[in-house]
Amino acid sequence: MKSFYLIKPYLQENRLRIVLGIICLITVDFLQLFIPRVIKWAIDDLAALQTDLIKLLAYALYIVGIAVLIGLFRYVWRRCLMGTSRRVEEGLRNRLFAHIQTLSAPYFDKTRTGDLMAHATNDIQHVRMATGMGMVALTDAIVLGTAAIGFMAYINIRLTVFVLIPMPLIIVSARFFSKKMHRMYGEVQKAFSDLTEVTRERFAGIRVIKAYCREKDSAARLETKSRDYIDKNLRLVRITGSFFPLMVLLSNLSLAIILFYGGRQTINFTITPGDFVAFIAYLGLLTWPMMAIGWVTNLIQRGKASLDRIDKIIKTEPEIDDIPDARPIKKTRGGLVFENVAFSYGLEAAGPDLSPVLTAIDINLDHGKILGVVGPPGSGKTTLLQLIPRIYDVSQGRILIDGIDIRTIQLADLRSLIAFMSQEPFLFAGTIRENITFGADAKEAELIRSTERAVLYDTIQSFPEGFDTVVGEKGVILSGGQKQRVALARALLNEAGIVILDDPISQVDMETGRDIIKTVRSMADNRTIIIASHRISAVRFADHIIALDRGRIVESGTHTQLMANDQYYAKIFRLQEIEEEFINAD
Repeated sequence: MKSFYLIKPYLQENRLRIVLGIICLITVDFLQLFIPRVIKWAIDDLAALQTDLIKLLAYALYIVGIAVLIGLFRYVWRRCLMGTSRRVEEGLRNRLFAHIQTLSAPYFDKTRTGDLMAHATNDIQHVRMATGMGMVALTDAIVLGTAAIGFMAYINIRLTVFVLIPMPLIIVSARFFSKKMHRMYGEVQKAFSDLTEVTRERFAGIRVIKAYCREKDSAARLETKSRDYIDKNLRLVRITGSFFPLMVLLSNLSLAIILFYGGRQTINFTITPGDFVAFIAYLGLLTWPMMAIGWVTNLIQRGKASLDRIDKIIKTEPEIDDIPDARPIKKTRGGLVFENVAFSYGLEAAGPDLSPVLTAIDINLDHGKILGVVGPPGSGKTTLLQLIPRIYDVSQGRILIDGIDIRTIQLADLRSLIAFMSQEPFLFAGTIRENITFGADAKEAELIRSTERAVLYDTIQSFPEGFDTVVGEKGVILSGGQKQRVALARALLNEAGIVILDDPISQVDMETGRDIIKTVRSMADNRTIIIASHRISAVRFADHIIALDRGRIVESGTHTQLMANDQYYAKIFRLQEIEEEFINAD
């Protein structure tokens, strides 16, 4: 199995536990084999009328003692083997999550969250079952099955041969059904991913669903995916449902052979009644290994299908990563240059009729200066900003920071040099403090300063719990403007040399927006700042302003120069001035 390498390190780490667990499991198997021997002795003595109450009590105590030992050793093997499967589950889940975090933004543009959730839950659970109970069932099938056959052969070799007649049919059936199981498990897991994604998406958008009264449509969509998942499982059940009864049929066929031939040998005194009962008991013990072959096949095929799906993700390389000789940089003055930069999203995301999102972008921004970026929706403002921290990589040209191509800088260092506020603020379901610090070891004074800069401190103080107010999923208890300012405070807490703000005042009122812009202007002495905004008032003070349209720079200059040009920038500025006057008049 090619994907076995994923769990091999965790099995090696726990090899002592595995060895101890298997030894205890084998011990349990052999202890179970002695119980039929005790029963044989008791029945033979009873049949020969050569026993008494003391001897029967001794036989009973033998069985009780064996049962106690079985319980003790079974406890140890369960702790060792099932514990190991849980450690494999933990290690594999952590590895998967850590790898997913290294993947680039283009990967998440093409991959659904529901798929990833299914991999991190259902798939890993199946791998755990394969490494835990799969190992137990396989050991039992080999050890208990072989030993039971050996004890049966010791009683009567000819009768044992008759009992083993169905064994070739079991092996052939296992091989036949295992291939079908593997294919079907893959389809079932894909259907589960689809169901998980639909469920996640409906829960995430529940407020929109309720606002538009689309509960029935939403339920119908979920029912369709649920029905597909059930249909796939039922197709799988047709296979497993045929396999397991076949195992039972073959084991009962062996029992029928024993009753006929073994009973006749008992009548003919070829074997004793005790041997006959012990033989049936050993067949009972052999029934589990025969069933275990089917169960092992089931578990391993399900686990293999899941492991193959996880392996596909693990082998996915990040599209944006450090080059072999990437250099570490801990500080930057903040000089920023775009040289003939062009960018296009991947064909998978945009379709075959792809046109560049950005074309021929040339910018030269000195340290301590402010760049304003304006343009209509879809003009490429957000994409332009995302190229600087390498959320996406340029398709053509290059971007330089202090004269260094950003692709030659170690990715972690590059992003640590940049404070980035995205257009859509995302808050985690924790406290305001946790959302602003975002794991950083920030002092209280630094936290207060960043919230004051974001014009958020007074708002936070009005909450009963202050910074420890729990915001709920995606900041549900906060308004849009408050969420945006929390995201802004998160960016301003980072004393980076380059600050990128994507539409920082789109969801706040004009007065708050002016206060935020005043704060941003005061930071420009020792930082390079890039602001993209639909509001001209957010960038009019910038040292340099560019206007984008369809991915190209159609205007550039200072506010005064652009107003003199009387093109897009000037027209939008006048319209927004009229709008602000109208709002103020109200």
